[in-house]
Amino acid sequence: MSHVEHLKELHGLPAFDFARFAGKRELPEAGAAAWWLAVEPYGDSPQDFGDLWDRFLDSVDPAGVRAIIVGQWGEPYDNDSSGIVRRLVDARERLTSLRAVFIGDLEMEEAEISWIEQSDVTPVLEAYPLLEEFGIRGGTGLRFPAVRHEHLRTLRFEAGGLPGEVVRGVAASELPVLEHLDLWLGVEEYGGDTRVADLAPILAGGRFPALRHLGLRNSEIQDEVATAVAGAPVVAQLTSLDLSLGVLTDEGATALLGGQPLTHLTRLDLHHNFLSDPVVERIRTALEPSGVETDLSERGEVWEDDGVVHRFTAVAE
Repeated sequence: MSHVEHLKELHGLPAFDFARFAGKRELPEAGAAAWWLAVEPYGDSPQDFGDLWDRFLDSVDPAGVRAIIVGQWGEPYDNDSSGIVRRLVDARERLTSLRAVFIGDLEMEEAEISWIEQSDVTPVLEAYPLLEEFGIRGGTGLRFPAVRHEHLRTLRFEAGGLPGEVVRGVAASELPVLEHLDLWLGVEEYGGDTRVADLAPILAGGRFPALRHLGLRNSEIQDEVATAVAGAPVVAQLTSLDLSLGVLTDEGATALLGGQPLTHLTRLDLHHNFLSDPVVERIRTALEPSGVETDLSERGEVWEDDGVVHRFTAVAE
C-alpha cells in the first residue's frame, strides 16, 4: 500500500486543499491549481461533501477550473443525486474549462484501496467532451462501458482488483488521441478477474493509434501479461512500457526479452519484481546500452508456507 499516496499534482497543476485553506488564506486563481476536495466524515465534527462542493463552486470561478481531485467524500461514488459523479455531471455548464478529473484520491489511513466504492464513471466523460485526463482509484463497483471520446489523452485506473468488465470496456472504447493508458489489474481476491484475453484489443495495436505509454501493472498474472506483451504489435508504437508492481518473475521477464525488440523505448518500468540477479543483469545489458531507462528496483519478498511459495502484488486490499 505504500505505492498509494495523495496526488501532489494533476494535469501539471499543484494540488490545493480547498477544505483546509478556504477562508484562511487567499485562494489561487481558478485555473492555477488542481482543486483537491475532501472532507472528514467521521469524528466529533463530521463534514458533508455536498456542502463542501457547493462552497467550492461559490468560492472560485467555476468557468476557470481546469483540474479537480476528489479525495475523502463520506458518501458512495454513485450516480444518484448525492454521488460525486452526479455532482460533476450536474456542474458541466459551470465547469466549462475542466480538463482533468481524478476520483478517489484516498490513502490507506483513510480507506484501503479495495474499500473505495466506485460506480459507472463514464457519465463524466460524456458530460465533459473536452476532458483530457481522467483517473480513478478503487475497483469495487467500478464500471466503464465502452465510450467514444475525442479529446481524452490520459486514462488511469488504480485498483487492488480491477474488474475484467472494466478492462473490456476500455479495450472496446474509441479514444483516438489517447496517449497514456495505465491499468492496475490487481488480484482476483479483490475483484481483479481480468484475463490476458481481455487485453487483446489493446495489445493488437491500432485500437488507440496515439498511444505512447502503456501500463499493465500490479497483477498476480504479471508473467502471463509480460509474455503476451512480448509479441504484442502495440509495443512498436510505445515509448514507455510499465509492468511494475506485480509478481513478475524470471519466466515473464525472459519471455519479454525473447520477444520483439524493446530498444526503441525510452523507459521500461519493472519495479517491484521477483527477478533473480542474472535476469536483472540480462535486462540491463540488453537495453541500457541503447539508452533505455530501466527501473528494476524493489525486489518483492517471497513467502513460503508449508512448501507453497507466495508472491504478492504491491497493492491489493
